[in-house]
Amino acid sequence: MTAPRWDGPPLTGRLLLATPVIAGGIFHHGVVLVLHHDDDGAQGVVVNRPLEATVDAVLPGWQGLLTEPGNLFQGGPVSLDSALGLVTVPGPRDAPVGVKRLFGRVGVIDLDTPPELVRTGVAGMRVFAGYAGWSAGQLDEEVRTGSWWVVDAEARDAFSDRPDRLWQSILRRQGEPLAWVATHPGDPDLN
Repeated sequence: MTAPRWDGPPLTGRLLLATPVIAGGIFHHGVVLVLHHDDDGAQGVVVNRPLEATVDAVLPGWQGLLTEPGNLFQGGPVSLDSALGLVTVPGPRDAPVGVKRLFGRVGVIDLDTPPELVRTGVAGMRVFAGYAGWSAGQLDEEVRTGSWWVVDAEARDAFSDRPDRLWQSILRRQGEPLAWVATHPGDPDLN
C-alpha cells in the first residue's frame, strides 16, 4: 500500500522545522532545507548541525570559501561518508563553473571543481557530511502527521552564523501561534 501523496505544492526550497514530536537524534529541533521534492521522494540537508571537524580536514582548499562557522555540518543520517556543498550565488548572474542552481540563489557545488574557479562567484558556502532523504510519499506523510512544520526559507537561513539558534529564530519570525513554540523546553515535563 502506498502512502497518500502530499496535496500541497512541492516542498523544494522550503524549510522543515522539526516539531516537538521529534524528540531525539539529528532531527530534534532540526532545520532542514529541502533541496528536491517530487513524487519519487525528497532530499535535503539539516542546516543547523555543525560538527567539530573543519572542512579542510576532509576537503583541503575549501576552508577559505566557507561561511562562518567554518565547520563541516552533518547534513543528515544518509551517506555520512559523502560530502555535499551548498552555495549561494549572488544576484541573477549565471552560476560559476561547477555550480548547479537549484532554486532562487541556492545551488550545489561539485566539490571536485578547483576552489579558485568559484571563489569570486559565490557569496556563501557550507559543506555537509551526508543528507536527509525520504522515499516516495514518506516526507509527505511525516508532514501530514505533524512531524514537521513547513515554512518559507530566507536566503540567509542555510548560511546562518548562529546555527545553534536557527530553529528558535525561524519559529519566532512565523508569528503567533507558531512563534510561541520557540520557547518550548527540550523536556516537556519541565513546562
